[in-house]
Amino acid sequence: MNKFYILHSAEQLHDRIHLTLSRDPYVGGRPVKFELIDHDVLLTGSVRSYFQKQMAQESLRGIEGLGRVVNQLEVVRI
Repeated sequence: MNKFYILHSAEQLHDRIHLTLSRDPYVGGRPVKFELIDHDVLLTGSVRSYFQKQMAQESLRGIEGLGRVVNQLEVVRI
């Protein structure tokens, strides 16, 4: 079975990542930043738990056309 991938522009991917992270109830409002490199995304910033760190990464998995997610979020307990 062949898989077909739709190639999205960097601007489209950027907008979808931003929207997804801002709507995520686990990371919305946290200082989470991302950088899009080709079709891969690098997550940086801080969250309050390892669960939030994982959920930030998982929320992006459904974005069509996105490559790898490199999760460098820092867990900071306040």
